[in-house]
Amino acid sequence: MSHTFLEQLWIARYVIMNGIGVTVLISLLAILAGSVLGVFVGLALVYGGVVLRLTVRAYTDIIRGTPVLVLVLASYYVSAAVGLDLGPFSAGVLALAIFCSSHVGEIVRGALQAIPKGQTEAAKAIGLTFTQTFTSVLWPQAMRQCLPAWVNTAAEMVKASTLLSVIGVAELLLRTQEIISRNFMSLQFYFLAGGLYFIINYGIEHFGKYVERKTALPS
Repeated sequence: MSHTFLEQLWIARYVIMNGIGVTVLISLLAILAGSVLGVFVGLALVYGGVVLRLTVRAYTDIIRGTPVLVLVLASYYVSAAVGLDLGPFSAGVLALAIFCSSHVGEIVRGALQAIPKGQTEAAKAIGLTFTQTFTSVLWPQAMRQCLPAWVNTAAEMVKASTLLSVIGVAELLLRTQEIISRNFMSLQFYFLAGGLYFIINYGIEHFGKYVERKTALPS
């Protein structure tokens, strides 16, 4: 049986590698876009006016309370209904980026609000603008607090990418299902897919720890 599995694995090697590549690319794009948007969401929640803050609060609460699968289907089918010609790949990245941004926004909000207000007042006292205060005083501290939760969110995006198979994105799970439909080795190839997802998330976790070590304050 193992010999047969290895034969089928060799036959399907390029299909699996293609699925891994699509999964990594989708996750990377969603994490990057979602993180950038999430920073602005967090800033709006902390420093925005009343109207902006309430609007962004509604956005984060609605997105965080919506299942990712619903966001994926909405991004694909609703975008087509309103005239946006988004393919499965683009719609999937959009859905995951939106979901990621709501979580990153809350992470950034919590990190910024945890910084003592005295530091902002001290920065104003020495004549720093808000931009200078944020980039030189607040953000370096907030980033250190954000990293562990951000790593968890990044790993969640990799796992959420499996849902894109329902709209036809040829990521790792869909490729695995295609292989199984030909050789009927469900257990073996699903275990393989699970191991590959674990390796990707393990890499994300260790990258996060590496960044934490590099940005840690000297003891």
